[in-house]
Amino acid sequence: MDTIRLTTAQAIVKWLINQRTMIDGEDVPMFAGVFGIFGHGNVTCLGHALESEQDALPTWRGHNEQSMALAAIAYAKAKRRRQIMIASSSVGPGSTNMVTAAGVAHANRLPVLLFSGDTFQHRKVDPVLQQVEQFHNPTETVSDTFKPVTRYWDRITRPGQIIRSLPQALAVMLDPADCGPAFFALPQDVQAEAYNYPTAFFEPRMHFIRRPGPDPREIEAAVAVLRHAQKPLIITGGGVVYSGAIAELTAFAEKHGIPVVETVAGKSTLVSSHPNNAGAIGVSGDSASNAIAEDADVVLAVGTRLQDFTTGSWSLFKNPDVRFVSINAARWDAVKQHATSVIGDARVSLELLEAALGDYTAPIEWLEFAQAQIAAWNAHLDTFKRPEDTDGDGHMLPPAYNQVIQVINEVCDDDDYVLSAAGGLPGELLAGWRSKQVGTFDAEFGYSCMGYEIAGGLGAKMALPDRDVVSWVGDGSYLMMNSDIYASVLTGHKVIYMVMDNGGFAVINRLQTNTGGAEFNNLLSTTRHTNFQHVDFVKHAESMGARSELVESLADLPAAYARAKAADRTYVIVMNVSAYDWVGGGTWWEVGVPEVSERNEVIAARGEWEAESKHQRDGL
Repeated sequence: MDTIRLTTAQAIVKWLINQRTMIDGEDVPMFAGVFGIFGHGNVTCLGHALESEQDALPTWRGHNEQSMALAAIAYAKAKRRRQIMIASSSVGPGSTNMVTAAGVAHANRLPVLLFSGDTFQHRKVDPVLQQVEQFHNPTETVSDTFKPVTRYWDRITRPGQIIRSLPQALAVMLDPADCGPAFFALPQDVQAEAYNYPTAFFEPRMHFIRRPGPDPREIEAAVAVLRHAQKPLIITGGGVVYSGAIAELTAFAEKHGIPVVETVAGKSTLVSSHPNNAGAIGVSGDSASNAIAEDADVVLAVGTRLQDFTTGSWSLFKNPDVRFVSINAARWDAVKQHATSVIGDARVSLELLEAALGDYTAPIEWLEFAQAQIAAWNAHLDTFKRPEDTDGDGHMLPPAYNQVIQVINEVCDDDDYVLSAAGGLPGELLAGWRSKQVGTFDAEFGYSCMGYEIAGGLGAKMALPDRDVVSWVGDGSYLMMNSDIYASVLTGHKVIYMVMDNGGFAVINRLQTNTGGAEFNNLLSTTRHTNFQHVDFVKHAESMGARSELVESLADLPAAYARAKAADRTYVIVMNVSAYDWVGGGTWWEVGVPEVSERNEVIAARGEWEAESKHQRDGL
């Protein structure tokens, strides 16, 4: 057997380079690149191996380990999970900084490959710098913190172990059912060890994402439910997008006359003007989709994990006879709520379901009802197409989020890629953004991770170099993680950042007051402070090399957006917006409301909680 002697780190890099995939008929690398912050634990071995292979596997300098891993996740989402990025950190805090990003990838079923340095296996020098010692178990290090938030976890303790482990990790990341982050702890001494690797291990290999088909009996059972539906509803999730099943789902809905509502991950599956598009469902959705969901008698959930923001904490579906059919590649998701499950790829499953369902169509009145509801919602959105309001003295008041959103929605290009995460903006965009082209929306709301917006904008732009990426960022998220503005300038990946400043964590302030609490510690004005200093986001962005401007009026916004589109680098548009004006339209969401309180407002909110919780489904 032919062998080649390499260090563990060199062998890892060589194997990564030789993994290939096909995208639109083109042979491309499976691993598109590496984000790295080097320190002890990854600079001397993995860094050395990467340096010599820069052309085949480009390395991009990160500025925060969490943000670079978030950028890698956004890249994978924009690539529809067909290509994967890598993030590498040193030992200690560099490693644990990536734990949050691993949670984002895990919750959203997205692939990312994480390499962390680790302490020495020989332990002669323990404790090393940044080592957290566990008195009860010397084999535990901070790398073990990744176990709950990864789909695949391994610590390489012998060089030859990667021959078995790397292919298993990639298989998990490419599996439509198990897709998620893979993590490797790489002890410093093991990275440096040499081993005689079989040359066959490094032969180029072509990979693809499997399309598992459902059991024919599952299709038969699903058809039996759907054929009797008088008020069917399709919920489309991210799995439809990743499967490439948008055309099949659209044709299915059109043929059978079924309204389609979108989750956060499924937003822009249909363009907003499509006659079957009935809006965005759930807590952060619109009144149209939620009114339809309340009355539906059969719900066909395709590629969604049915999280509480979609289901209104399972209080939304009020028809006592409602039944669920769930198409999902992941068994875990398909069997939720005792659904009639179809476990398989969304495209394959829809094709089989279509063939078996025949000429069934829902009553035309049902689709007409849905169209009337969404027309009313669009009329509501149109009310936000207005100038700023003024106070009693004629001073201009900050606009609502959706006043800004509607202006940009009208002037943007059809293929502009809209991105957001956490805070109030995902809900405002989910309910208010009217998609002009399919596949143009990314809101990280599976883990609701503040800070994804700026890093994610960078990763999405790397994946979509020929399109404008427009990332919507609240002032709270901006202050939490902003260093990738500099990264976008440094690397030449231009992003348009819409920074909406409402003076703090306004959406949590809304939750706080809506449940009877006093305003406290969310808006900056309600925090404990001695010097209330307004942040100049324009100057801050400019200090990192971006172009930036403060837009003071909605009337000036189209011209500012045009300047951003024409700019030669990352452009930051800052606007002050209201902390109290929201688009509305959502449904109830369960949060803990105190049973005992000295505030009458809290007691009243507890009464509302008790009334709404009676609508929750008990898993059946």
